[in-house]
Amino acid sequence: MSEKGILPSRFLFCLITISMFLLIISSSFLLQFSSTSFIPRSVFKLILLNSTSVFLKANVENEPMKLPFMSSRDSQTATGTSSNSNSGNRMAGSFGRQKGKKCDPVQVLLRVYMYDLPPEFHFGLLGWKGKPNQTWPDVSKQSRTWPYPGGLNLQHSIEYWLTLDLLSSNIANIGRPCTAIRVMNSSLADVIFVPFFSSLSYNRYSKLRGKEKISVNKMLQRKLVQFLMNQDGWKRLGGKDHLIVAHHPNSMLDARRQLGSAMFVLADFGRYPVEIANVEKDIIAPYMHLVRTIPGGESPPFDQRPTLAYFQGAIYRKDGGVIRQELYYLLKDEKDVHFTFGSIQGDGVKNAGQGMASSKFCLNIAGDTPSSNRLFDAIASHCVPVIISDEIELPFEDVLDYSEFCITVHSTDAIKKGFLLNLLRGIKQEQWTKMWERLKEVVQHFEYQYPSQPGDAVDMIWEAVSRKVPSVRFKIHKSNRYIKSHHPMF
Repeated sequence: MSEKGILPSRFLFCLITISMFLLIISSSFLLQFSSTSFIPRSVFKLILLNSTSVFLKANVENEPMKLPFMSSRDSQTATGTSSNSNSGNRMAGSFGRQKGKKCDPVQVLLRVYMYDLPPEFHFGLLGWKGKPNQTWPDVSKQSRTWPYPGGLNLQHSIEYWLTLDLLSSNIANIGRPCTAIRVMNSSLADVIFVPFFSSLSYNRYSKLRGKEKISVNKMLQRKLVQFLMNQDGWKRLGGKDHLIVAHHPNSMLDARRQLGSAMFVLADFGRYPVEIANVEKDIIAPYMHLVRTIPGGESPPFDQRPTLAYFQGAIYRKDGGVIRQELYYLLKDEKDVHFTFGSIQGDGVKNAGQGMASSKFCLNIAGDTPSSNRLFDAIASHCVPVIISDEIELPFEDVLDYSEFCITVHSTDAIKKGFLLNLLRGIKQEQWTKMWERLKEVVQHFEYQYPSQPGDAVDMIWEAVSRKVPSVRFKIHKSNRYIKSHHPMF
């Protein structure tokens, strides 16, 4: 080859090498300084999420793909539990913070404005009385946190945990995820939180007392509607960016239609018309389980769980819950099945926890409503849940694949003689163990605690809310399209 032919080849090689070097340098610079990048934060997160090794594996046609943010317990050290999983991935968006440092409002997933409602709507219902003009209790120390009533009240206490989390989000000495943060200006917020303890109000104050002509629960709902309707924030978007917790199926009964444009945090949609509550705009949150969470290292394996299937609770229910009665008569005489009436009275919760921990499968059957706390007690006990509830909606199902740790059976199949027992007895130890291991990984996502930890129930709810925000904005922008066209700027 002549010298004239060699020179262009060498020049081209050098040009390609330099270009690749500059590309690598610029990519590193972009990753390092993403917070000040011209790329929108949401787009940048998507780039990071899809650049993880999970999506770069070769030959994974037969391997189920798991999103990075659904990995197992990153916060188990903090929550006092353990897991056999070696996964070290963190929840996407759950930016952790150390004590002594505040969350950066620019980096958080969700900026939340919270109304300073009078204490009668929240901690006053717990008996808390602050100083004159004091709206909130001091939550800077865990020992000072005003306790929530026990028993069945706890299962719907979601409003309490979310409010505590927002109150603590600006306190530097409390270590919690930087997923959501309270902002003091509603114009800076992604959502507006309404701190009404609606489930507690129903449970404790829905009956008339003394000379009352209207219950405290009804009175508070009326006051709340009047308050919200007079707020500029509600008027601006018709309440579409407001977040209201109504986890008990009977909470907010008198106000839900008037406030139906807001996002609700619910247990299920069983007692709501679809125009008021639906999966498109609302969030399904887990119940707070009542039984003790079994640490991963103490969880009995397959051969140490002698009971095949376990159910203990109310058997005679109305509506969709009549299936409990039918299953009771089918299963009550089976030697390896525990199917009896039970309640939380006495040692009921303790006995239920022990029964679930010694069972391979725990039956979660529809009752008066599609959901119940029983599912989450089973998860805490690492007892593989068997869901028999056709209308149930499951928490965080857009990011959690329940088929990895639950079995779902149609009601019409479950009541066929022999169907359910044949199904459960046909599940081999290896398959059960795989689901059991996954239960130990996902259990952290159903834990309520204060302070909240990365990937726990509070953190997962905030992330679920953040995933609804783009849809809300889209609808608002689309509805504004013609309104603004009638008022041209020029």
